[in-house]
Parts: sequence; C-alpha cells; structure tokens
Amino acid sequence: MPDLTWIKNGRIVDPVNGRDEVGDIYVNEGRIVGSLSTGQRKGAHVIDAGGLLVCPGLVDIHVHFREPGQTHKETIQTGSHAAAAGGFTSVICMPNTTPAADDAGTIQYIQDAIQREAVVRVYPTGCITVGMNGERLAPIGSLKRAGVVAITDDGKCVQNNELMRRAVEYASMFSLPVMDHCEDSSLTRGAVMNEGVMSTRLGLQGWPAAAEDIIVSRNVILSTHTGAHIHLQHISSATSVDIIRRAKKRGVSITAEATPHHLALTEATIAEYDTNFKMNPPLRTEEDRQALIDGLRDGTLDCVATDHAPHTDYEKDKEFDFAPFGIVGLETALPISLQVLHRESGFSLLDSISLLTSKPADVMNLDAGSIGEGAKADIAIIDPDETWTVTPESLHSKSANSPWLGVALKGRVRKTLLEGKPVFADGRILTG
Repeated sequence: MPDLTWIKNGRIVDPVNGRDEVGDIYVNEGRIVGSLSTGQRKGAHVIDAGGLLVCPGLVDIHVHFREPGQTHKETIQTGSHAAAAGGFTSVICMPNTTPAADDAGTIQYIQDAIQREAVVRVYPTGCITVGMNGERLAPIGSLKRAGVVAITDDGKCVQNNELMRRAVEYASMFSLPVMDHCEDSSLTRGAVMNEGVMSTRLGLQGWPAAAEDIIVSRNVILSTHTGAHIHLQHISSATSVDIIRRAKKRGVSITAEATPHHLALTEATIAEYDTNFKMNPPLRTEEDRQALIDGLRDGTLDCVATDHAPHTDYEKDKEFDFAPFGIVGLETALPISLQVLHRESGFSLLDSISLLTSKPADVMNLDAGSIGEGAKADIAIIDPDETWTVTPESLHSKSANSPWLGVALKGRVRKTLLEGKPVFADGRILTG
C-alpha cells in the first residue's frame, strides 16, 4: 500500500501558487498530488485540519546548532527538534562550531550527524576563512563538494576587503552564495548594545549602526564589481535598509534578511539589563524597527530568518557586559512574525507566510517552500489563534535563552510533516 495522507478542511496558504482557501491536501509517497482515488482515500492517514492553517513547512536560512564542540548549548538533534516544533522543515546551520566548519572533514562529520539525528532537513554551510580568523580563505571548492549550500563566517565579519573580494569571486565560480555578518569590528570593540541615549543612560558601551552600514556598503560594492550573490544577514539598521533598497534598484545581486526579534523589539527592552535581550547585532530604535518592516513590505529585505543562537542559562546569567550575544528563536518565530507583520502591520497572510517559506527558499535555492502539486510534502499545520506561554519547559531547544520567557504568544504549530510523515504533533517530537 502506498504511503498516503489526506489533510482535510484546512485553510491552505501556499504563497508560490497564490492559494489561500479552505480545501484538502493529498500526499502520495511523500509528494503533493492533485487528488486520491476513492480506494486510496479509504487507506489514507487522515488529518482533520478544520479551523487550522495548512502551509509549506517553514524555511530558516540562519540557525546555530552548535555541533560539533558546543553541544552543551544545542545539538543537531535538539536543534532539529526545536525546528520541527516551530513548524520548520528546512534549516541552514552556520559554521561557527568548535572546530569551525572550514574543511571537508568537519562538514562530513556534520552531514553524518544530520543523517543520524535530524528530524527535519538541515543544510550545512562552510566558513569563508580558515578558523573564521579572517586571514586565509577556506578551501571553497572542497567545501562545495562536501555539500555546503553557502559560505559564511557568521558570528564574525571578514574585515579585509581584498580577501572578501577573492572569497566572493571564488564562491561565485562554484555557484555558492556568500552570507555575511555585517560588522566593522573597529567600531564595536567592547560594545554590547545600540549606541544612543539608552546606552548612555544604562552605562553600557554603545554599538553604532554605522558598523553595520559600512559593511553593507562594502558588500554592495563587491557584488556590483564581481556579480557575485552576497546575502546580508540579520539587518538591523534603517540606513542599511536604504542602502540595500538603492542597490536593488540598480540590479545588484544582493539579498537580505531580518530577524523576528529585530522586527518586534527595540533597545528599550534592555532597561532591566536582562541578558536575554543581548544579541548581535543589537536591538536598535523604533525608527530602525519600522524601517525593517517597510523593507520587508517593499521587497528590499527578502525574508525572515531567526538567527537561532542557543546559550545555557549559566552562560547568560552574568553581568550584561560579559554574557554572550544571542537568543533562541525557532519556536517563537511564527507567532512573533504573525503578530508583527500580519496583525500589526497589515501584511496579508500569504505575504507573511511567504517570508518564512518560499522567499528564504528562493534566496538560497532550496527545494522547499511550496505545497503545490508535485512538491515535497513538507507541511506545517498551525492554529493561528492558540495562545501559549513561553517557558523553558515549553521549548524543545536544549537552551532557553529567549526574550519571550513568561510571555503569552498567539499562534502555535500543531503538526509538522516531512514528506507527509508527522515529525512533530501536539507538543511531541515523533521519531518512530
């Protein structure tokens, strides 16, 4: 008997095909099909999605799963569990592991762990430079052959412009996007939050938006000069949005992402010195936040990505200056994005879902983000009205460094399916 699934009565939201209607989804042998015969329907696994949203599995092109070497924070297994619980079926993990993923052997280790332990699709990236030290190019060709989908020194930024130029030229030869963490480190030494009135009031070292803007400008120039695709990670500055907007009007091969936390929060949240609001780049002003929303609205920014960055409670439980940067985000991305974009900013449901599905898939050329006929049956089934409170116990990540701890969020994933088979259902990971 073929592997058959029939999802009934759901509100189908498929941005690629412009579909937003109540209907049914049929799955045969892991692929979406137009219909099932009467006999097939009798033998199918039936999921009643009445009152729920049925959309493509979410796609996150920016996560940190910490394996190898930092497995006290997260592993590929626990990270993939968090992804499934958040409705994500495809994620791209960053190479700032220990050791850094700068050679084919480390990539193979990660690929083996993915094969053994991941419950969703996990795609590795490789480093731009050896050890992420910004001094010598990593072996881009062998990284490509090992299976990376992009190169990046995320967590650091290549400061040497000539080296970055060579990196994007070589990456382009291998059809690899370059993902860049945009930070001029000469402007951020010792900085822990956005530079401005708030940092002065709190007595914390300020991080100027110009540190991002300068590198965004650098990357626009390099992309213009080389034709290479450079993807700008976690944009936070209004000026950067403007630079990207003008570059795109000229046809420069630049793409960019915004995170749910930069869309929802500002520097004002740091007033209590809660280190769960410490992130890189830092939370900025309300003007910057609105610029990010406008950038997503007009296509200047291409997608939403979480920058899921787990840290243990004892690492975060320090003075603000000494705590690490970063927060977990896979399990809160959907409700935060729906709240900020759909309910507060007037984005249609199709547009809001596209920023978490088809658009990130397009940026990174992933076979994901659609539930049209013939597509892989990677599906998220969502209750848009369910309210739940974020607690360490409610999260499937190994870490719980979330700025939304204790906060009630609206919207929750009921089921996540990979090739038509449930991997998460009603709060539980299904691994059998």
